[in-house]
Amino acid sequence: MSEQDVEVVRQGFEALDQGGVEALIELINPEFEFTTPPGLAAEPDTYKGAEGLRRYFDAFYEVMDDIGFEPGRIEDLGGGKVLAESRLKARGRTTGIEADQRVVLVWEVRDGKASHLWVFASEDEARTAMDEG
Repeated sequence: MSEQDVEVVRQGFEALDQGGVEALIELINPEFEFTTPPGLAAEPDTYKGAEGLRRYFDAFYEVMDDIGFEPGRIEDLGGGKVLAESRLKARGRTTGIEADQRVVLVWEVRDGKASHLWVFASEDEARTAMDEG
């Protein structure tokens, strides 16, 4: 099952890159939950389900252009959790300022679909949070 979970995460990055948010939504389950933490987001919040994910990306695309999420190393953590290094590159819509942010994502996969996504500033932070949770 773990290789299948890793493949769901790979497909998530590909879907977002090639088909946008609607393609990504096909890979999440209805109870999907995603939290943007303070320190890594201008507007920290929790987003639930397809509508929540759309709301997150709508707000993000309002202020940023040339957005790209580049996956790095992807590792099965067991128990349906997959760690993925990611690099977000974008340009401020009004300022033109280039943004380049590295984050570590932990995806929880159940029944072949993403059910939860956590965002961390570092791999150590991600591993510690998963060990505690």
